[in-house]
Amino acid sequence: MGALSAVNHLLNFVLPAFAVALLLVAGCKVFLRKRAAAHGTLAQMAVQFGVGCLILAAGLAWWGRDGKMLTYAALAVGCATAQWVLLRGWR
Repeated sequence: MGALSAVNHLLNFVLPAFAVALLLVAGCKVFLRKRAAAHGTLAQMAVQFGVGCLILAAGLAWWGRDGKMLTYAALAVGCATAQWVLLRGWR
């Protein structure tokens, strides 16, 4: 596998984490306007992206391949939980 192909595989691996982070933060900006965020938009996206990449890597390590639906379900739950913590949802 060449370098360009390896970069393509890596970008396709982390794309779901980026998409979930982008949609989750944008959705919170649209639907939760009255709620004050503890951090800025870029900080929230960075945290969501990091959490998402860790969950995808854990799914890859656990099952030996990526793209399992249970990994994507864990991605959605993990990112939603992280966003709840960032927005201080327990208050």
